[in-house]
Amino acid sequence: MEKILVVDDDLNILKVLRMRLELGGYAVVTASETHEAKERILEGGFDIALLDLRLSEANGIDLMKSLREIDPDLPVIILTAYGTIESAVEAMKEGAYGYLTKPFDYRDLLVQIHHGIEQSRLSREVKRLRSMMRADLEGQNIIGESESMMQVSQVVALAAGTDSNVFISGESGTGKGMIAKALHQLSSRKDQPFVAINCAAIPANLLESELFGFEKGAFTGAVASKKGLFVQADGGTIFMDEISEIPIPMQGKLLKALEEKEFYPLGTHRKTKVDVRIVSASNKDIEAGNFRSDLFYRIHVIPIRMPPLRERKEDIPLLATYFLAKVAEKLKKPAKTLSPAAMQRLTIYPWPGNVRELENIIECAVVMSAEDVIPEELMILPGQDAGDSAFKPFKESKHDFEKNYLVQLMKISRGNVSQASKLAGKYRADLYALLNKYKINPLNFRKE
Repeated sequence: MEKILVVDDDLNILKVLRMRLELGGYAVVTASETHEAKERILEGGFDIALLDLRLSEANGIDLMKSLREIDPDLPVIILTAYGTIESAVEAMKEGAYGYLTKPFDYRDLLVQIHHGIEQSRLSREVKRLRSMMRADLEGQNIIGESESMMQVSQVVALAAGTDSNVFISGESGTGKGMIAKALHQLSSRKDQPFVAINCAAIPANLLESELFGFEKGAFTGAVASKKGLFVQADGGTIFMDEISEIPIPMQGKLLKALEEKEFYPLGTHRKTKVDVRIVSASNKDIEAGNFRSDLFYRIHVIPIRMPPLRERKEDIPLLATYFLAKVAEKLKKPAKTLSPAAMQRLTIYPWPGNVRELENIIECAVVMSAEDVIPEELMILPGQDAGDSAFKPFKESKHDFEKNYLVQLMKISRGNVSQASKLAGKYRADLYALLNKYKINPLNFRKE
């Protein structure tokens, strides 16, 4: 039974509303004062609230704000005998679900209550599913709250529920293998094998036997039969990393195997059937390279692009904290933290090696640091160490640092100067002066 909170300082109206709503099949809790309403809402379990606009202690809109601080998803209908366009606009602007002027038709009220509860239920379910999705993805070590990583997370969550082939693109070190494992672990195939192969690491003349297997005596050196990786992955997922490195002749055989879901192991005339999901990846643009278009379309059903770390620098503090904890667990030591200067140094570095490079830098710093707080000088970044032969004068270094810092600040805040000034701890006017000094336009960093 849905539960409704009704707040009105007129006890007669409360009595009538309770009676009408209980006849409509609802459980009703009433309050005549704002503090009482707040106490009731803390008890939880309400599906909707009806608030009088004019209360003796406060107005219904202020009370609505207070109640929604406790329960953000609570739909609210404002009731008033003083209906004006201005108050209706204000109520809706502040987030009221509906607005009714007394005397009102109870059928209209019941309709609004029904729709409001349905909207609330849908909103809560969406939040619950998103929370589950985030927990699942974090469980697979997919870390990031940047817009680009949220898009990746959404595609991963949707793709995991299908058997469609997935193609992951992105620079080396961005986490393509991690995404492939997450797709498998979040899918219905999670209890079946996950088999990974780096196509670039296997000589061309051995790739077919590795993928499809062979019978004893199939070629010189085949002293025993061997199951191929496709058979080993039967029922599960095969991850083909650097698939762009597969030679053209082998691409045709792979395409046929994917289309027919069967193949001939070397040295046999018996076909082997398999049920595998293909997840492939490449750090190259395989459309522009020497790659068969028909095979590309077969593996490129659901594309996922892993953004380089330089495009998601707002995720660096999260990733750094995660790696600090990971290294501490690995070394069986208490977790360390980074000094503000060390963290700032990480955020302005371009990260050509992406997330993998960040993890290595963090591990090195943890091992070398004797303190609980890791100082800036232990962030040993290529080209930024104290022994660099290209050591610049202070004035030039200060100029480069300020300009790079402002560019990264604009990227992280997406051109929002107010947010940027808070992040930098500077007054807006001072920040504008610096932006003008280096001819940096915040509008260039805003995304549509």
